[in-house]
Amino acid sequence: MNPSAVEVERCEVCIVGAGMAGINALAVATEYLGRQQKVVLLDRRPRPGGMWVDTYPYVRLHQPYRFFTAGNLRWQLDADPTYLANRAEVQDHLAHCLDTLSRRVQLVTRFGVEFESCTEESGIVRVVTRSADGTTRVIEAKRLIKAYGCQIVPNDPLPLSSTRINSISPDYHDLRQGELKNSSTPVWVVGGGKTAMDTVQVLVSEYPDREINLVTGSGTYFMRRDEMFPEGMRKWWSGYEPISMFSRLATRFDGVNEKDMDALFRDGYCTRLTPDPGNFLFGYLSDAEAATISAGLTSIVLERLVDAVDRGSATELVFRDGTTRTIPPGSWVVNCTGYLLAREHPYEPYTSESGSVLSIQQRSATLQPVTVQSYFMTHLMFRDRLRDAPLYEIDVEELRRKASRVLPYALIALNQHNFSVLADNVPIKTFLDCGADVSRWYPIPRRVQSGARFLWTHRRDRDHHSRTLETVRERFDVRCGRLGAS
Repeated sequence: MNPSAVEVERCEVCIVGAGMAGINALAVATEYLGRQQKVVLLDRRPRPGGMWVDTYPYVRLHQPYRFFTAGNLRWQLDADPTYLANRAEVQDHLAHCLDTLSRRVQLVTRFGVEFESCTEESGIVRVVTRSADGTTRVIEAKRLIKAYGCQIVPNDPLPLSSTRINSISPDYHDLRQGELKNSSTPVWVVGGGKTAMDTVQVLVSEYPDREINLVTGSGTYFMRRDEMFPEGMRKWWSGYEPISMFSRLATRFDGVNEKDMDALFRDGYCTRLTPDPGNFLFGYLSDAEAATISAGLTSIVLERLVDAVDRGSATELVFRDGTTRTIPPGSWVVNCTGYLLAREHPYEPYTSESGSVLSIQQRSATLQPVTVQSYFMTHLMFRDRLRDAPLYEIDVEELRRKASRVLPYALIALNQHNFSVLADNVPIKTFLDCGADVSRWYPIPRRVQSGARFLWTHRRDRDHHSRTLETVRERFDVRCGRLGAS
């Protein structure tokens, strides 16, 4: 590459990623920048929206729509507060957020552009990008935010050996139309997370008399949406008020008692389809949805699918435990194995040595979900506290591989530890303005009481959370602690 032939663009901030993490980072950045300051936002996709651009067409939110936003921006959609917005509505809201934020700073958007590398020198971050036609561009910024989030990409169909079955992905095949609709053969949904739940709900609704099966491994458990978001007057005394609930859970976890935590959290606060599910990634499901799914399924297989093979005149599904299931020719296998943590990514710390580069991803996670991580970490960046604030990080990908059962409880402890650190490093207004904070569902008096209790105890509890996280690090040999400590 001839440096003199490369176009150089200069700005205050460069943000990589125009999904919810990136737009949250932009929303926070606009609070610190003036209208004449330039921000460059780039994404490999052709338009903003992140995963909502190319995921399956019937996807919808699993929490009330108003909590899925950037900063504290309000939705233009005026629906029932409990409404679960669909893909088109989410895309419209993200476009609205981007349009609103573009009036606060000098925003330049570049889509269809891949981030290639970055280097730091003399207080400037030099970012190299490449467009689809091979054009190289250099962006020189004072700050770089790599808002990768969960780095979700569409699922391909499962590579199965059989030539007699239809292996598909809902990202490329709308299950409500086409060949699947025009056939009557059984459907096997492979997966146990939100994608699988959405898919089974669509299938049992569209084809109530069809054989629908679920291959779900050990299964997934979900927080009860009905109790996280109680309606009407129940908000005043009932439901799982998040500040109190997660504080209580974090103080109960000590790094080794995941069985006790299963009995407390999974069995007490969550819903599931299978008796002993081992996966949880902070999703919501109502009891009514779980009942509809269970009632519509012909069978649930508590194993992992390895292959589908043709043996003579028979076609068999082969499972990891060695068992098989004969299925009719023309059966459908739908890959719903999920997107979160589905692929390995290289480790990088959440911040560079200078604090000029912020990386929002799951190999160096500080908060969950990534929308909340993006919001608070960007505040720390602009307050020049990224390097100094004594946050803990967790390598979520590695811990899930080594101890998926421990992961949710470790993340709860991580959140509580780092919220405690944030309480010492950002104004209370930063917490109050976080539109993704689901505790805002509850009446102000109840939130004030829980918030006051947190502020009274968080420093004392932080010592417990740090010991818990260090126990997890030592027990599973994963990166889990202060940045650079493991």
